[in-house]
Amino acid sequence: MRFKKPVLPIFGRVLALVLSLALMVQLAGCARSTPEVDLLSGGQSAPAAAIDSIPHTTGESAIVSPYAGQEGREIKALSPEDIGGLLAGAGTPFGGMAKPAELNGYPGPRNVLDAVEAGEFLVSEQQMDKIESLYGSMRLEAIGIGEEIIELETTVDDAFAERSISGELLQESIFESGRLRSQLRMTHLQTHLSMVESLTPDQVERYNKLRGYVSGNLCDNIPEGHSAELWKKHNNCN
Repeated sequence: MRFKKPVLPIFGRVLALVLSLALMVQLAGCARSTPEVDLLSGGQSAPAAAIDSIPHTTGESAIVSPYAGQEGREIKALSPEDIGGLLAGAGTPFGGMAKPAELNGYPGPRNVLDAVEAGEFLVSEQQMDKIESLYGSMRLEAIGIGEEIIELETTVDDAFAERSISGELLQESIFESGRLRSQLRMTHLQTHLSMVESLTPDQVERYNKLRGYVSGNLCDNIPEGHSAELWKKHNNCN
């Protein structure tokens, strides 16, 4: 007597074989595919859609630097004008070393001497000696400090450029740079303070008119927020 083979077990084996073949085909396809490179993650693979989503703009970048073009400077932290001013003992570096004095009616010696030379400003012989002495002392001191600042900024710039900068060097250099800049600013401001004591109120008024700061009498044009008594005292007002 012959028995028929059960149909269900055979069907199950066929189904398993079909599923196994499908899985092998899928794995083989994955192995043959080339992984996309994610440029934003250091070379790790990433979906192509992530890269394609980066906008390709033809205009200016959103993070374009205001310092662009300054990477060619000899000393990155100093403009050529800053360097020239520091070496000349001028008050021009860093946007103006004596602005609080200059813009509040305290004349600078170099500008007064230039006005005298141009025939636009009159001083007595005694005043001339005093102004020249103030300017000479200020310039000599300012040049010395300026040379130190340039040397220090060169050291910092070179250390960054050579990738040899350390936290210790950075801290020492920045603190010293701050001290030198404060000393330089004090030198210029103190000279302006001495200058206003060497001129008459009329001369101070004349100076400010020539510089384009005041349209009337300095003693009558007390800036808002200033003490009238102190303003008149500092400007030799009667």
